[in-house]
Amino acid sequence: MGHKPDLKDQLLSKSVMRWAIALAVGATLATGVTAIYLLNQVKVQPTQATSSPSETPAIEAVTALGRIEPKEQRNVSAPMSMQGASKVDKLLVSKLDRVRANQVIAIMDNRDELEAAVRTAQKNVEVAKTELARVKAGAKAGEIQAQQAKINSLQEELKGEKDARQTTIDRLETQRNQTEQAQAQTIKAREAAVQAQNATIKRLEAERDNAQQDLESYLQLANEGVISKSELRSRQLRVQTEEERISEEQSNLSQAEANLSEAEANRIEKLATLSKEIEEARVNRNKTIAVLEAQIQEEKATLDQIKEIRPVDIQKAEAEIERAIAEVEKAQKDLESAYIKTPVAGQILDIYTEAGEAVDQENGIVLLGTTNEMKIVAQVYESDISKVRLGQQVAIQSEGKAFEGELRGTVSEIEQKIGKKDVLDTDPAADVDARVVEVDIRLNPNDSKRIENLTNSQVVVQIYL
Repeated sequence: MGHKPDLKDQLLSKSVMRWAIALAVGATLATGVTAIYLLNQVKVQPTQATSSPSETPAIEAVTALGRIEPKEQRNVSAPMSMQGASKVDKLLVSKLDRVRANQVIAIMDNRDELEAAVRTAQKNVEVAKTELARVKAGAKAGEIQAQQAKINSLQEELKGEKDARQTTIDRLETQRNQTEQAQAQTIKAREAAVQAQNATIKRLEAERDNAQQDLESYLQLANEGVISKSELRSRQLRVQTEEERISEEQSNLSQAEANLSEAEANRIEKLATLSKEIEEARVNRNKTIAVLEAQIQEEKATLDQIKEIRPVDIQKAEAEIERAIAEVEKAQKDLESAYIKTPVAGQILDIYTEAGEAVDQENGIVLLGTTNEMKIVAQVYESDISKVRLGQQVAIQSEGKAFEGELRGTVSEIEQKIGKKDVLDTDPAADVDARVVEVDIRLNPNDSKRIENLTNSQVVVQIYL
């Protein structure tokens, strides 16, 4: 295509030229010449003139340049949590590649770390399941047997202590009984000795009294001279002898009474000592039995705990499994985020982040266009925008023959701001600073399908008024 003048100026100049030719050579000739001229000079004639040469020609269409775009464009990026902290490890697409929905287009450089986290979480699930199985199975047979053996040992020890302590008590009680019997015999013998001594003293006192009476009789006879002095002395000596014997026996009686008192004291002391030893033996026996019985009860309680499968322990183990599974799900979700996927099917329109680079904070990794539905973005001059309305019919042709024929559509959106013209124009004299308003044109479904691979291709549009 050659040099293309501004479409709006072209429209006005062509209208004036056509009327000049019509006045000079006549209506019939003018019509033929004008048709040939217009076909050679423009692709689409935007305006029509009225039959009256005195009226200003009415513009029936607004002509503008435009471009083909997907109806929807999305910036595909990594999750916010990865932006800045991670880089793109592998980029799996190129510009203009067509992609499926949910297709992996990039892999982040933290994938290996996240895969390791998934494996660790999965192992934790297995550990938790093993613990639940252990809780449900109860204690090992060896643990139960060992605990039962400990209880049996304590029971044997208790029996041995009972027997030994009771034997000691029985021995002490026997000893006390024997001591009591022996002491009773000793006391009885010493009481008999005292009684015998008293009897001896009484007998001697009687003999002394008899000797004294004889002496008194002999004293009178001696005074009367009946008996001799020697006979008297003999009677006196007999009384003296009896007195001495009584005195001696009284000493013996005192000793016998002392021996009796000593025996009674010994009996009391020995029996008290043995009774105390018996009581201490009983206290020690009861204390030892109580300690061993308490230990046995404690070990039995431990055995019950070992054997018992408590619901709370099962619930705790099950909760641990649920927690571990949740950790796996989180780790898998984190790993999934390392694989950047397309949300919808479409075409890669631009690439903002290459492999080895941190994710572009503003634009993400790629720009994805949903090319299953295309649209036209026309740049209408500010001076023409007042003529454009929603729902107006539009005809579109390719500027560079990217497609054949004509597309049809309707005005679907009019931007509310004015900008500079940015559609590529091959005319070096074109007004690049021209003020334009972008107008979105929704294509007929069949026409949209025809140009789904022509993103950014330049077109010429006619918006019919």
